[in-house]
Amino acid sequence: MPSDTSQPSFVLVRPQMGENIGAAARAMWNFGLDRMRIVAPRDGWPNPKAVAMSSGAGRLLDEAQLYDDLAGALADSTFVFATTARQRGLTKPVYSPERAMQIAAEKVAAGEKVAVLFGPERAGLENEDIAKANAIISVPVNPEYASLNLGQCVLLTAYEWMRQSGDVVHEATDLGKGDWATGVEVEKLVEHYEDRLEEAGFFYPPEKAEGMKTNLRNLWSRMRMTRADVQMLHGVMRQMVRWKDRG
Repeated sequence: MPSDTSQPSFVLVRPQMGENIGAAARAMWNFGLDRMRIVAPRDGWPNPKAVAMSSGAGRLLDEAQLYDDLAGALADSTFVFATTARQRGLTKPVYSPERAMQIAAEKVAAGEKVAVLFGPERAGLENEDIAKANAIISVPVNPEYASLNLGQCVLLTAYEWMRQSGDVVHEATDLGKGDWATGVEVEKLVEHYEDRLEEAGFFYPPEKAEGMKTNLRNLWSRMRMTRADVQMLHGVMRQMVRWKDRG
């Protein structure tokens, strides 16, 4: 059965190639979506080429709902987006994928049933299809090459859904098994280097010594270090001193 997660339905309208249906399923599942509806697929359904292309998202295809026409696929929807990359001459609000999925997330959270339409590979949705939608999603693509593959368009829209509805971490550092160095540990490292550099006569001339130490501390503070980093740098300095003493 589909997951319990509230989400929009992605409706593939008259898709032509099983491979593209499979790619769309894979893209949806990448971002936690599993409500696929398929309207009048050209090569029939089920399609073994779709399963082969889905790369592990076969469950989604097993649960996909098949419809003879678009009206049936949208019978329970309360708000419908239609994706298109070209002007259609129809008076409708037009949103970027990001803004459209913001609106979709708000409506789904309020209990509405949202659908997103994706057209066939050759020419996209017809005006007759788009007329059934409440709003248009227009992907900002190169105007000299506005053609998007079905799987690509589904992937882009699904990614924006995840951004608006999920906890997306926009930046992180993988520490592996380590921890960040504490202020005390960094301070001990700074003192170690200052002491050894003082002995080596690095802080010269004397009147510039304090400024040089400040610059060095500023360098350490820009290098956010793990405990392993601190231990390694202590070891580097200790080995350099041992090497000097052997001479």
